[in-house]
Amino acid sequence: MTSIITGDIIDSRQQESEHWVEDLKKILAQFGKTPSQWEVYRGDEFQIEIKNPEEALLTAILVKAHLRALKSDARMSIGIGDKTHDAEKISESNGSAFINSGELFETLKKQKVTLAMRTGNGEIDEKLNLMIQLALTFMDSWLAQSAEFVAVAIENPTLSQEELGQKLGINQAAVSRRQKRAQFDLVMNLDRYFRKQIKQLTAL
Repeated sequence: MTSIITGDIIDSRQQESEHWVEDLKKILAQFGKTPSQWEVYRGDEFQIEIKNPEEALLTAILVKAHLRALKSDARMSIGIGDKTHDAEKISESNGSAFINSGELFETLKKQKVTLAMRTGNGEIDEKLNLMIQLALTFMDSWLAQSAEFVAVAIENPTLSQEELGQKLGINQAAVSRRQKRAQFDLVMNLDRYFRKQIKQLTAL
């Protein structure tokens, strides 16, 4: 079982193309090699394979945080399932994870939702998507400073507030304020619940 994130940059045509494409590639580079594990295609669309499905949601949130720190954003669908054809390019691979992600992504454009997931298990999907939608009420409004904090905190899970402050160039009190503004503890609680649900699903 694997997970596929399909996404595109929201309002990409209103941004300077080269600038955000390079930023996006830098963000995605941490998830493996292109084009086998991630790929940017059709100008503003991208796909990432996260081989451990339990990490899919936090990965999507991390991409979102990086983009919002750059005053941009993405619409993303997470598909969880099998990979039946492993091509050199991720965009040419196939399986239920790709189908779940691709079909869901097309519906997101119409619904104006920026993040959702599909496993094919209706009960789990309904539960997790409701929680993700609730979290989007604040994640879609992250300002650059809050988003930057979220990205650094996710990438450095063992650091204290003081150490995170050193990375961000701010004091511990400012870190605490950004953490509260971003509702970071809620984000991490959602991630823990997501991991638990996906672990149970993969054990079936």
